[in-house]
Amino acid sequence: MTSIGGHGARAPLPTLRAVLAGVALLAAASPASAQGKLDARYEVTLAGIPVGKGAWVVDIADDQYSASASGGTSGLLKAFASGSGTGGSQGRIVNGALVPQVYSATVHSKKSETIRISLAAGNIKEFSIEPEPPIDPDRIPLTDAHRRGVVDPMTGSLLRVPGSADPVSPEACRTGGAVFDGRMRYELKLDYKRMEHVRAEKGYAGPVVVCAVYFTPVAGYIPDRAAIKWLAEQRHIEAWFAPIAGTRILVPFRMMVPTPLGMGVLEATQFVSTASPPRVAKSQ
Repeated sequence: MTSIGGHGARAPLPTLRAVLAGVALLAAASPASAQGKLDARYEVTLAGIPVGKGAWVVDIADDQYSASASGGTSGLLKAFASGSGTGGSQGRIVNGALVPQVYSATVHSKKSETIRISLAAGNIKEFSIEPEPPIDPDRIPLTDAHRRGVVDPMTGSLLRVPGSADPVSPEACRTGGAVFDGRMRYELKLDYKRMEHVRAEKGYAGPVVVCAVYFTPVAGYIPDRAAIKWLAEQRHIEAWFAPIAGTRILVPFRMMVPTPLGMGVLEATQFVSTASPPRVAKSQ
């Protein structure tokens, strides 16, 4: 799973990976005093036709977090382009901020590819792609500066809202951030659009905040790739964010991404989150 704009011009499986990871955002710092878990299931449609399914599990503890996801093509699409993928991220919670430490993603289709990233204090320590991709002279070079001050795609999809007011609010959308997915560095900016009300088949029913999403590639991409140009020009990408109970973290409940073949939509069919009681230190 990678986030919007992750690996470029291939479809439809990369579209599935993109929407399942959610939109990558820089997690804002705020006091981390609450804990919770999310168990979500998603369906992906393209022009109203089911093309994929996925699962996402997030665990927010008092001083650490983890997230894992899996997905695959389904329905009619599976007859033409079968594929699947998994991904995960782990990190610490430091002064309220989500600080990623490791990220990995594996995609299986005609070929398999695994990306691994290790981070420290928002900077990339090491990263690898297996098998190693061929060098493309048209790709915008990545520099050391492009690997600083970033989050991985999975951590980026966990949107932390600062303050003490209801996190499902317009303030949640007033953010943006830098993402590195192992191949490409890009920027994402959010703007508030509106409030909506959603109801999953199982789990959450309540308000969501809808954010417009704007994608800007920075480095590690091929400028002539049609998918990159398309995403950079889009002004109608939306992410609908719902809360993880017991925390100030929002995650995508629905995502809407225009494509040349019609609207791509990821939507939660199950969104079950539970608050966890704070950990109590044992007495001596």
